[in-house]
Amino acid sequence: MATLPTPDSASTAPGGSAAPAGDAAPDEGAADAGPLTGFTVGVTAARRRDELVALLKRRGARVVEAPTVRIVPLEDDNALRRATELCLAAPLDYVVATTGVGWRGWMSAADGWGLGRSLSEACRNAVVISRGPKATGAVRASGLGEAYAPATEANDELLTWLLARDLRGRRIALQEHGAPLDSFADALRERGAEVVTVPVYRWAPPQDPEAVRRLVEQTVRREIQAIAFTSAPAITGFLDSAHAQGLHAEVLAALRDGVLPVCVGPVCARPLEEQGVRPVFPDRGRLGSLVRTIVEALPVGNRELQLGSARLVLQGSAVLTPNGTLWLSPTQAALLRALAEQPGRVLSRAELLRRVWVGVSADEHAVEAAVARLRTALGPHAALVRTVPKRGYRLAVSG
Repeated sequence: MATLPTPDSASTAPGGSAAPAGDAAPDEGAADAGPLTGFTVGVTAARRRDELVALLKRRGARVVEAPTVRIVPLEDDNALRRATELCLAAPLDYVVATTGVGWRGWMSAADGWGLGRSLSEACRNAVVISRGPKATGAVRASGLGEAYAPATEANDELLTWLLARDLRGRRIALQEHGAPLDSFADALRERGAEVVTVPVYRWAPPQDPEAVRRLVEQTVRREIQAIAFTSAPAITGFLDSAHAQGLHAEVLAALRDGVLPVCVGPVCARPLEEQGVRPVFPDRGRLGSLVRTIVEALPVGNRELQLGSARLVLQGSAVLTPNGTLWLSPTQAALLRALAEQPGRVLSRAELLRRVWVGVSADEHAVEAAVARLRTALGPHAALVRTVPKRGYRLAVSG
């Protein structure tokens, strides 16, 4: 097992809360708490990242941004132009649209070369099939219509549909989506088709691998509560980084228990499912639906505590109080959650050490120091955590 470095104390926000890189510490005096207040969510998206981050923050989440891959557009690449010219060299019989962004990029690049009208006409005279609603929307926006679009958004469904036809001598344009579709194209060629692959963009290594490395470590430590994936290559890039750090098994363990993996749809989820991880995903592959799924899934573990007349809610790494939100560090939140599992029960220092400092070398003095910091972070509610002499700690809750 690889050893994780101790979190940088410089990243600690006021009040002892660990502030993710690039995200300011929340205002502890804020009276309004969103449904994701207290939760930290990792975002791995390269495309539409700003939109996803804004949706999460609007609901109160802290966000750790770490795009695990980047999209390299090929509008100026000779390969895309050669493929386009090859498509126009003879009539096309079928055209396969696999992604909305790829289709729009292809049409835009063709327009820039003065080939837009010819390409549109070639596609209009062919049978166009599309992979899911995004690709279908892009096809329709370009003035064309689709003959078939599987509800599953799976390439396998497109291939099955094509293989059910006589493909001998047929010309097929296959718009790729970030990676070569070699097996797809080979299956068509085996049936006698001429296939022109159209590489509109490529997935490339992340621009900031250090951010991805930190996200891997935060996942292993359970310092984030959820991680959002919007593409299968983003998952692959994340797991590749974990493997390079010697933390592949630890990351998978965290994603199975402790960190909620949320995917935009079932196709995106496949790389995790192949590793024995069961992510959640919405019925519709949209960013808004993805965020709603996170909102619905995360607050399940909330703990309500009554301290005198004050009702407190432990949500993620924050305590929601009648007067505002108190953010805790991951260790402080884990410590308070352990005590809150059976409010009023005394937990010894040794037991807290076993339950909170899992896989970390620490002694009982670390428990005493963490309790002191927790009380400081709780401010006016510090009396919630009581010391029971010679025995340990308990929560002083009412009722």
